[in-house]
Amino acid sequence: MRILVIGHIGQLATALRETSLPAGWHLRTLGRPALDLCDAEAIDFVLTNDAPDVIINTAAYTAVDAAEENAEAAFALNHDAPARLARACARQAIPLIHISSDYVFAGNKGAPYTENDPPEPVSVYGRSKRAGEMAIRESGATHLIIRTAWLFGPYGHNFLRTILRLAEKGAPLRIVADQRGSPTCALHLAAALIALLARWLAEPETFPWNRTWHLAGAGHATWFELATAIMCAAPDFGLPSVPIQAIATSAYPAKAPRPPDSRLDCSAIDRALGIRLPPWREGVIASLQHLVSREGAS
Repeated sequence: MRILVIGHIGQLATALRETSLPAGWHLRTLGRPALDLCDAEAIDFVLTNDAPDVIINTAAYTAVDAAEENAEAAFALNHDAPARLARACARQAIPLIHISSDYVFAGNKGAPYTENDPPEPVSVYGRSKRAGEMAIRESGATHLIIRTAWLFGPYGHNFLRTILRLAEKGAPLRIVADQRGSPTCALHLAAALIALLARWLAEPETFPWNRTWHLAGAGHATWFELATAIMCAAPDFGLPSVPIQAIATSAYPAKAPRPPDSRLDCSAIDRALGIRLPPWREGVIASLQHLVSREGAS
């Protein structure tokens, strides 16, 4: 099995690169400048040269607030690029797994979102991710769209690392407590994607391609609850911890609106394929443990 991961320095691409693979599997991550997703000829060249059995696209414009003033850049990476990649995959008959977001939903359902709920994004970022999903479905490529949420982990820029960095200053933190979602550990998501591919290899004739699945950490939390869990666990790993104060979204103005409740119902992929992620609190512990083993405590 030859896996090509689009994206190189992002947290999910890094987690995939460091995930244990079955014997005989090979995984390569590739991002800019080696691969420019704005160049259709470059994409065709890489796919021909690498001849992967499957592609996982983790590349995305993820700066939610910046997207409000940079819509063209957000759509270029979240819609145009995956559309271009999917068309190339269709031409070369390479299955594509594309990572999408809970932010395609408005967050006003009052219950976890299923794959059958209609998307209604409230931000430029959410609209660009939704547009990318639609382009992939229309491309003719064999595909899976995996919606995940609130990704965190030991690599890259994410909420867990931001909280740890701020805690080093020693001052109490003020964290939003009225937005609820499905925190997801990048380490756990990477392992689940490899398990998903193993299931495909085991049952290639019946594997359900051309579907959208929700795949996020088990359970749900507010940003305040996630930050509290990080700070409660940090001292066990020799990391700094500071008090957390709960605040309302209105007390922390942001350029982009956020869905107040974007919890994902991940039961469909569990029923169909037996794929599920551990509880998000276990992801916090796993991330801290991995972070300290790589970088040491401060």
